[in-house]
Amino acid sequence: MDINEIVQQRIAKLEALKEKKVPVYPATVPVHDTIGSVLASFEEGKKVTLCGRIMANRGHGKVNFMDLRDTTGKIQLYVKRDVVGEEKASLIEQLDIADILSVSGELFKTHTGEFTVKVMDFTILAKALRPLPEKWHGLKDVEVRYRQRYLDLLSNEDVKKVFLLRAKIIRAIRNFLDEKGFLEVETPMMHDIAGGAAGRPFKTFHNEYSMDLYLRIAPELYLKRLLVGGFDRVYEINRSFRNEGVSTRHNPEFTMLEVYQAYANCEDMINLTQDLICYVAKEVLGKEELMSQGKAIALKTPWVRQSFAGLVKDKFGIEPSDDPDKMLEKLQAKGLAKDKNRLSRSQINKIIEIRWRRVYRLIRYLSRIILPVFVLWPRPGKITL
Repeated sequence: MDINEIVQQRIAKLEALKEKKVPVYPATVPVHDTIGSVLASFEEGKKVTLCGRIMANRGHGKVNFMDLRDTTGKIQLYVKRDVVGEEKASLIEQLDIADILSVSGELFKTHTGEFTVKVMDFTILAKALRPLPEKWHGLKDVEVRYRQRYLDLLSNEDVKKVFLLRAKIIRAIRNFLDEKGFLEVETPMMHDIAGGAAGRPFKTFHNEYSMDLYLRIAPELYLKRLLVGGFDRVYEINRSFRNEGVSTRHNPEFTMLEVYQAYANCEDMINLTQDLICYVAKEVLGKEELMSQGKAIALKTPWVRQSFAGLVKDKFGIEPSDDPDKMLEKLQAKGLAKDKNRLSRSQINKIIEIRWRRVYRLIRYLSRIILPVFVLWPRPGKITL
């Protein structure tokens, strides 16, 4: 059925409810439990009140089985017309998937063991005028998923889990740094100089001061000024902006963490980083291991430390003291940059970076367990797996 026809049918149901003087968008909501808490402490015969969105509606004569979902979970509803009464029974035909209800009733288990609410009464809290996208299969269109996140969240339960996981991760980061004596701060988002990183900025204009400003590409400079001002340990979980490419893995507006500590060196920050990630993993996941694309990532400290110069020498034979022509010669001996006559150091580094990423992906493919590695300068060494 065409989407416009579906919308028109739902509007007709909305008008029918209004004619019956049913408040379809009431201003108040009954005090209620969460579905997750009810499932966690399930007790047959217990009276509950729940609010949520209808995700499925199956009619069997004078009985309807519905799935009701809120942020915390999903539960089945058993709606029998002679139980809810004639007035409410007349409203059942006007209900659609995606409508939001408040229901009151008793808990019981079906013969298949499914937790269910025997509905004694229900109230329409919001009549949905548009259907859920691809209701039986979840939202698949990548473009729609990222442009209309609310549809993605409604249709894909795994995406909602990612959002909840992100919130827990940020909370754990704050707890770890606060316990270490770091002070969380907020620094300006509009800068007169786009500094602190290499990136193309978004530009704006301040009317009061008649001056050009830039949305920050990094908070680094202001955080360092706080160190100068006497705060020895500071951090910011900040929104930054870079006017560059856009993809499902690259957003011009993004969140990052920056941490600064006085009286500390590179080794101290390495230890802080690995301890932070391990702490977050244990707090959020309950273990020091992650799974990514079917591979286990072992986070247990201490992490391996390797030299960037050593890795480049092992793979390409290039020494840090080599001039660009010598570096190019060694790359070409490895079958790279054959069509180039001259390259700058930065261009050579880019070729090495791209090549190393391919090697690293191969290592990840072949390895059952992936170990985090700090790539440092100038400590020598070789990767061992």
